[in-house]
Amino acid sequence: MRAPVPAVEVSLGLWQDRPPEEVLRTAALADELGYPRVWIGEMATWDAFALGTHVGSGFRRSGLVLGPFAVAVRDPAMIAMGAASVAALTGRDVAVALGTSSTTVVEGWHGRSRQRSVTALDESARAVRALLDGKKTDVDGAVVRSCGYRLRLRPPSSRLVVAAFGDGAVRAAVRHADEVVLNLVDPLLVHELVTRIRAVADELGRPHPPVAVWAPAAVDPGPAAAEQLRRGVVGYLAAPGYSDMFARAGFADLVAFARTRPHPAELLARVPAELNRVVGLVGDRAAVAARLGEYAAAGADTVVVVPSSTDDDPAGEHTLRALAGA
Repeated sequence: MRAPVPAVEVSLGLWQDRPPEEVLRTAALADELGYPRVWIGEMATWDAFALGTHVGSGFRRSGLVLGPFAVAVRDPAMIAMGAASVAALTGRDVAVALGTSSTTVVEGWHGRSRQRSVTALDESARAVRALLDGKKTDVDGAVVRSCGYRLRLRPPSSRLVVAAFGDGAVRAAVRHADEVVLNLVDPLLVHELVTRIRAVADELGRPHPPVAVWAPAAVDPGPAAAEQLRRGVVGYLAAPGYSDMFARAGFADLVAFARTRPHPAELLARVPAELNRVVGLVGDRAAVAARLGEYAAAGADTVVVVPSSTDDDPAGEHTLRALAGA
């Protein structure tokens, strides 16, 4: 029997050690190579609606997934209005992703409260779902309120994606989303989370939502790619849930050190390149293909690759071409 193969999609890396405009080439390549969807996140660089409109206007094949948007930063009307605008201006299918983001982003950068973030996620998802379907909002929640607004643009009927990890977010995702996305997780944790998602769906009498997994990717990586991906995992080593995953993968001593809250540079100095393979698609084509199979076997319907971009592989072109037929 042939091993299961997940669908492969692309997320723009938004790498902070690269020129911001490089993602324009990455997006164009993803469309040229026929990837079904291009995901455009939002954190420190581009406004996702502006970038989605720019790149999507040139697409001929790919749809768009915008977000995850931090529900404590963007309100439901703003999110739905932005998605409808991108859909109208580009003519592409536009999905919308929601998440809780981090304390650094929400409270530090934007000065918003991240308290009751799971409640905000659940209430925002309910309001955004109604708006995307052309309904008038009627949500007067504990955290989120949106009443009496309806899109004036044509409702895009977008797929709603919710980023989930903890139990509360999983329940919100199952209750409202068409798809669940998991970020930076290994196949074993994917299996555990998919099992939890399906159990909650059965409990709520809901269909099992498909699951996408975001994974950094570098096919035939050089030293620069290894370094870029190594930097990307530092912030997760002491995070609840993630730390247990890395410890289980054989990096317990590194996790214990991360939990002492050392200076980030001191922690980075101890992160081995081997850590990249825990949550990424890293190696030659055979190794990456095998890893895709492991994610599929764990229950992932889609793997969203975040291609490394370096001077050796600008815009992640080599990685994207290598994975285009996966």
